[in-house]
Amino acid sequence: MTDEQLAKALKVSVPTVRLDRLALNIPELRERIRVMASTAGTRLRSIDQKDIVGELIDLELNKSAISTLTITDEMVLGKTGVGRGYFMFAMADTLALALVDAEFALTAVSNVKYKVPVYSGDRIVAKAEVMNIKDDRYYIRTIIKKERIEVFRAKFIIAAVRNDTKPGETVL
Repeated sequence: MTDEQLAKALKVSVPTVRLDRLALNIPELRERIRVMASTAGTRLRSIDQKDIVGELIDLELNKSAISTLTITDEMVLGKTGVGRGYFMFAMADTLALALVDAEFALTAVSNVKYKVPVYSGDRIVAKAEVMNIKDDRYYIRTIIKKERIEVFRAKFIIAAVRNDTKPGETVL
């Protein structure tokens, strides 16, 4: 069955099916996921693919996006071995920016909560969803999980910046 067929049969979203397949490490799908990720990268408007923290897996502009990241030894604090929080923040923030269907966008507000520590070797998955769009403001919720445990969550207000903005003009 295709992801769309599974989603319909199970009454879940297509990104949920893709996440579950990803979590199951089904080898035959890895190449398909790489193709999906490169396709998602070509749809990016407000941020470059190279600026995404983690690997972009799925993207529907103005709707939702998914990325993954494996925590490495370089990403943890030496004394405790706990993953540095700014990697999760950067993962969530860049994923939220990727959702915005605009040429240029900035993070105006963020409200974050670190819930559970992560460690070297942990594979985390971020899902960002646009909750509301009002004028040039995008209200986005991002949740990061390790396996099925929520380790981080954030709410962002992302401002789409118009091309006609003058130097020194307030955009946020």
